[in-house]
Amino acid sequence: MARRRKRKSRRRQEGRKILEMIPQFSIDSGSDKPVTAARKFIHNSGIAPPALLLVRRNEHTTDRYFWAEKGLFGAQYVEENHFLFPSLRPPEELAMAR
Repeated sequence: MARRRKRKSRRRQEGRKILEMIPQFSIDSGSDKPVTAARKFIHNSGIAPPALLLVRRNEHTTDRYFWAEKGLFGAQYVEENHFLFPSLRPPEELAMAR
């Protein structure tokens, strides 16, 4: 039986391209949960939004989080809804909105 190919969302692909342009930080979660490790890293390092955090949970799993002005979000949610985040808009688009 042939497997059907999974449809790739254009909106999510566009969001992924936008997230590739912002600073990325890779950290290890250690004994903390991944989101707790990400919050501690942001607090200790004083990272300014926007930023993408790649938190290694174990040797097989890496969680992705987006640090925005409004808080910490899952990267997949941000990819699909990138238009909701003002810090991800291109500078020329922000100038036209004013």
